[in-house]
Amino acid sequence: MALRRLTTLIAAVALAVTTLTATSPAQAAVGTTGFRAVEITGDGGVALKANVIAPSASGRHPAVILPSSWGLNDLEYLAQARILAGRGYVVVSYTPRGWWLSGGEIDTAGPKDMADLTKVVDWTIANTAADPGRIGAAGISYGAGISLLGAAFDSRIRAVGVLSGWTDLVYSLYADQTRHRQSAGLLELAAQIVGRPSAELTDAMKDFNANVDVGDVMAWAKVRSAATYLDRINTNNPAVLIANGWGDTFFPPNQVVDFYGRLTTPKRLELRPGDHAIAELTGVLGLPNEVWTSLYGFLDEHLATGTSRPNPIYLKPLNASAESYPTWSAQASSITRYGLGRIRALDGTGLLGGAVSSGWTKTLPADRDTIANGGTVLISNGAAAITGQQPSVWLPFVDRGRAGVWAAERRSSAQRLRGIPRVHLELSGVAAAGTVVAYLYDLDHLGNAKLITHAPTTWLEKKSSVDLKLPATAYDLPAGHSLTLVVDTVDPLYYDENESGESITIGGGSYVDIPIR
Repeated sequence: MALRRLTTLIAAVALAVTTLTATSPAQAAVGTTGFRAVEITGDGGVALKANVIAPSASGRHPAVILPSSWGLNDLEYLAQARILAGRGYVVVSYTPRGWWLSGGEIDTAGPKDMADLTKVVDWTIANTAADPGRIGAAGISYGAGISLLGAAFDSRIRAVGVLSGWTDLVYSLYADQTRHRQSAGLLELAAQIVGRPSAELTDAMKDFNANVDVGDVMAWAKVRSAATYLDRINTNNPAVLIANGWGDTFFPPNQVVDFYGRLTTPKRLELRPGDHAIAELTGVLGLPNEVWTSLYGFLDEHLATGTSRPNPIYLKPLNASAESYPTWSAQASSITRYGLGRIRALDGTGLLGGAVSSGWTKTLPADRDTIANGGTVLISNGAAAITGQQPSVWLPFVDRGRAGVWAAERRSSAQRLRGIPRVHLELSGVAAAGTVVAYLYDLDHLGNAKLITHAPTTWLEKKSSVDLKLPATAYDLPAGHSLTLVVDTVDPLYYDENESGESITIGGGSYVDIPIR
């Protein structure tokens, strides 16, 4: 009940602040028509609540359609709609079906939502001064997903802004076969509070939580994944901006990195510190915001002025100044392999580094947690984006009886980690199903370990080894610090497949690959 009240309060405060911001005289856009509430008829006659703000000048203008985020409504973007209208755009914000006062039931970016978006494009062209050849769609989270998927089904969408969106919902739910518990639970709760979940959504979440009919849930999620329709998007050739957080616990960044690499349209990728939708939040509140400013430039480039920007990869490391690159691969110049060594009896820690070695093992209980964890959904990485301080633990308190710990020798110079670290673990004595979680830390001289990146992996049949890609990161390891790996078997962010009383043994031949700038 506390979480339910908190979610309701967050939604109410966000809506109140955006409404006050949008109507404040100090923020009023010059040369716009002002706010106008409208109702758009969606697919099957469903009423979609919406609002319009447009330039007051005569003639045709580029247009941007903004579907609202999961749990919010079309008031979400009022501050940004006023800014965009002041920049010369017709802006139509709408509440997707099943949410707040819009009709129908939640379709979770499914076929009905795609048909609705096409109806909104139709309405925008017919009822505003929008130029039919210059239509864009953008949004945060749910609005981002609907916008990107919509570009596969409606070729009139010429530019897309994907802010904290997903490209592969199967990966978001089941990355490395591990179910994401907290993020999925929060989305389900929001749907119950301010939405009308469809039977399809209810069944999918019920099966997801119970871990049954996994194939059916994955098929449901695949229909709602832009990666499924990549060929269509490439054929339609819209310009696509993808902006996500390194620590997004809802939609981890590797999926967007992969999607970006296979996208052949005009494109731009931006990654910043923070959790889901945190980097864009101040912009929603009407304050200056780097993500929204970048979106303005992207829309101008592809719908208005045509002015281009160099280096389409923009990265803001967790603890360093922003960087840009022509390609994703250009950020890393080499891969350093760190072998996992024998655990020392004195301190329960092994060496991370040197050649891959053999002849050692480390056994972990399969159902015991440690203080090493990924934090709390939205809160931990969200706070890190604001404070500049990564979630941390005091490494001596990590129980060596429940975790494997390997620390690298301290280097005399800084080391720039850039890209997707990979962990290979040799296993023995494991059950037919199990889960391990790998955490990569920055360890200082006092034992403080800052989390750089982490990920779980699960196997559902007996395995002799596992390979997992940690979420992409950009982090400068200071001189004198130690790159440290912790492996345990439980993290509250995720469901695990470990059985009480079982154990997991990691052995020689294990290693970590780190991309280095």
